[in-house]
Amino acid sequence: MLRILNIRTAVPMKKPLEALVAKKLRCSRSDISRLTIVRRSIDARRKPRIYFVFTVDAAFKDEGRVWKRCRDNKDVRQLAAVPEPEIIPGTVPLRHRPVVIGTGPSGLAAALALAEHGYAPIVFERGCDVDTRTKDVEAFWCGGPFKADSNVQFGEGGAGTFSDGKLTTRVNHPLLRRILQTFVDAGAPEEILYAYNPHVGTDVLRRVVKNMRQTVEARGGEVHFLSCVTAVNRDGDGKIVSVTVNGKEEYPTELVVMGIGHSARDTYYMLHDKGITLEKKPFAVGVRIEHSQEVIDRAQYGCPAEDLGLEPADYALVYHSPQGRSCYSFCMCPGGVVVGAASEEGRVVTNGMSLYKRDSGIANSAVVVNVTADDMGGTSPLAGIEFQRRYEELAYKASGSNYYAPVQTVGSFLKRPGAPQEGPVHSYRPGVTWTDLHGVLPDFVTATLTEALPYFGRRIHGFDADDVVMTGVETRTSAPVRIVRGDDRVALGAGGLYPVGEGAGYAGGIMSAFLDGLETAIQIIRKYQPLEVK
Repeated sequence: MLRILNIRTAVPMKKPLEALVAKKLRCSRSDISRLTIVRRSIDARRKPRIYFVFTVDAAFKDEGRVWKRCRDNKDVRQLAAVPEPEIIPGTVPLRHRPVVIGTGPSGLAAALALAEHGYAPIVFERGCDVDTRTKDVEAFWCGGPFKADSNVQFGEGGAGTFSDGKLTTRVNHPLLRRILQTFVDAGAPEEILYAYNPHVGTDVLRRVVKNMRQTVEARGGEVHFLSCVTAVNRDGDGKIVSVTVNGKEEYPTELVVMGIGHSARDTYYMLHDKGITLEKKPFAVGVRIEHSQEVIDRAQYGCPAEDLGLEPADYALVYHSPQGRSCYSFCMCPGGVVVGAASEEGRVVTNGMSLYKRDSGIANSAVVVNVTADDMGGTSPLAGIEFQRRYEELAYKASGSNYYAPVQTVGSFLKRPGAPQEGPVHSYRPGVTWTDLHGVLPDFVTATLTEALPYFGRRIHGFDADDVVMTGVETRTSAPVRIVRGDDRVALGAGGLYPVGEGAGYAGGIMSAFLDGLETAIQIIRKYQPLEVK
């Protein structure tokens, strides 16, 4: 197998990829027996001339002959087959089935791996199954009742179910390809295996997480919805002996994988009361900003994306203030919408979401400012939660106490003379109220946004236009708490408790959370014997 890098071709492509590979290697297309795309990225540095850049793996009928011809080419490498490390179960016996809390990415990953290797996990999810949850969320966005146990944050698939479904991560890990294949096997498009910024969209992700759950069940696991773990119970030595569900049912277990997500505030308080070691963790707070997708496409590609047959363009922006703050774009959703993402009564939270086709015509992103432990105040490890709640409550009251969101134009926010008080592009559901966002955000956030927005406008023309709309508040960028664990991934002082994913403070995004859950499950498998479940 040969790996070929830097295969460049203009967009839209005029020749098939096999022809480009053959030309680069100076061989015939008939010499290639198999071609696998490893990576496809976009080079837009010379817009409107846009290029695809491919990395591919190719097998040949006579690899030796082809390799001899191109071995001095710096873009060609010969690959040796590397078998995936074998996972051999351990020898420590288990008396009870392991418990997995949460069906977000980390919980699903752990449950899948444990079920595949014969451990028959019991999975507890505080929210509803994805079909029921989707109906509840859609009803809320249409002005219906808010449900504390079935919303954008809680339910099958976790918070990522109602998102852009990005499958990107900053880490480089040998298990990432396996994770992407797991998503494909569950119904995600095969292009995620090679796309530079893969995504599946909320519509596809709902089907994927349902299929993953059904795989867990088919392999001997159980999944219980509307089942909130209200206590983790320990013996005198601090080891897990059981969990309590919904305040009444007790399930004996000595192993708990806790993938609770970043919004399970009552669970953090329960853990604190139980003496589990927690600590403050920095996060970020800000707004959602929306533009016509064509504005972003022209800035990034030099023309509308459809003219090139490309997906809607995205962006990543960072500003470092002289005062020491950072402002950055987060969870950018091309062709998406801004949605209500509250998980508690009397509070407003925003999030971005898009479907697989990203065809709404609206680009949105969080624009957020870092929040430090000192900003949170107090000494409690839970101070970040109260910090978030304070501004979510202000947003709720400022917009009419009806789950509408407070919105303001950039020009009005920056106090530009003659700026419009309302803008043409805003998609938040269930509705909006035009008001001053300075009243629903910390002063250090609004001050940093005031510096950052014109800076971003110099990088993307039109980004800070007077009529661009910002929606408040974005508070759930990551967990404000970390459940402290050791190198063995076990929570300090709580034998058998394995905190994982975003809610534990050890991941950020679908892929890194899935990886954390998978790695933790592998560590458990290598230590404990599989169960014989009757």
